[in-house]
Amino acid sequence: MESTVTTEPAENPSTSSRPGYGQLLRTRGAWTFLLPGFAARQPFAMLTLSIVLLVQHTTGSYGAAGAAAAATGVSMALFAPYSGRLADRYGQRAVLIPGVLVHALSGLSLTALALTHAPLWALFLAAVPTGASVPQVGPMVRARWGVKLQGSPLMTTAAAFESVTDELTFVVGPLLATALCTAVTPAAGLVTEAGLTLVGGLLFAARKSTQPPASRDSGHARVKHASALRVPGVRVLVVTFLGIGSVFGGMQVSLAAFTESIGEPGLNGVLYGVFAAGNMLSGIVCGAIAWKAAPHKRLVIGYTALAVAASALWTAHSVPLLAALGLLVGMCIAPALITGYTLVDGLVPAGTRTEAFTWLTGAVALGQAAAVTVAGQLEDRLWDGAGFLVPMGGTVLALVTLLTLRSRLAARHQNRTVARGVGHRVPVAVD
Repeated sequence: MESTVTTEPAENPSTSSRPGYGQLLRTRGAWTFLLPGFAARQPFAMLTLSIVLLVQHTTGSYGAAGAAAAATGVSMALFAPYSGRLADRYGQRAVLIPGVLVHALSGLSLTALALTHAPLWALFLAAVPTGASVPQVGPMVRARWGVKLQGSPLMTTAAAFESVTDELTFVVGPLLATALCTAVTPAAGLVTEAGLTLVGGLLFAARKSTQPPASRDSGHARVKHASALRVPGVRVLVVTFLGIGSVFGGMQVSLAAFTESIGEPGLNGVLYGVFAAGNMLSGIVCGAIAWKAAPHKRLVIGYTALAVAASALWTAHSVPLLAALGLLVGMCIAPALITGYTLVDGLVPAGTRTEAFTWLTGAVALGQAAAVTVAGQLEDRLWDGAGFLVPMGGTVLALVTLLTLRSRLAARHQNRTVARGVGHRVPVAVD
């Protein structure tokens, strides 16, 4: 069955041209979803840290703070793929509008409960809908790129650009959350996150013209109910992204505990910003390179570097050393994320693209949730900085899985057929 999505030369630059960011950003209509998309995803980088700082302030325990944040992360990880599947089937706008409304109300409820010193179980009850309703704007933007760039080697550049955009939010978000929680009030971070999610999400939802067509209207009944998780390569990537989530979660709790222990809590946002800046800078470089190596091979190499760098974090006992190691770890994350998203775009049919991306986003959230819980307990029970053992354990375990099952990433990529859905692309030289 042939694709129902056509490629226009004016929208998609020639595949013979060398891919680049300038060429990508000249894609017709791209800015109409990029700008509101950036505004809508910004609050996501504030959520976990805002919860940790608020609950730690009201309870005095990093373990309780990590558990509350973990409840949010687990619920997001569990519900994100279903949100993506609904977006694929009914359209992104139909999922976004009710989602951002629920998220804003739930976030404000969680804030009120924490400020009134409600029991931990009550915080969990509010944290679940807060996480479940997190708008999956990043995957939705990536799905829109997939429609715009079908058949173009710029898809890898787009994956890199999206990783850079994500990491820019993780530079700004933690700084903003820390500044609001320490300089204004501990509740300011979560309140601001809820407000930005509502406004940004509604603006993004208003850009109807660039959203992928709903699969229920496409006539491809054979694939619209199939889950992207049935693809073996996607399952391997889910485990890989769980390890990446362990880095994010372990860093958030451990950096907050470390800066608190030295009497400089304001440095938390700075150190996490350095970590995210490393991710962003390497993402820029990664997207500017015309890669010749196969993406599954690049993933193995990049992930090995990440595991090695993350394994050194627990040895840092000074701000300069921790900043340097955080920068290095961040620089190793972006290539793994970019390559993973590039692989997914070729592994799944177009009708499940948003769902596939949300499985990876959910895996990061689940890994982060587990990490903040374990790291919080380690910080409470052991020494300051013990939480840094979590990124080491998470990445090493994920690397073992990746090395064992890496062949599944290449097999499906080469055996795809158009009978599985629409919008498939053949491998191109840039990969």
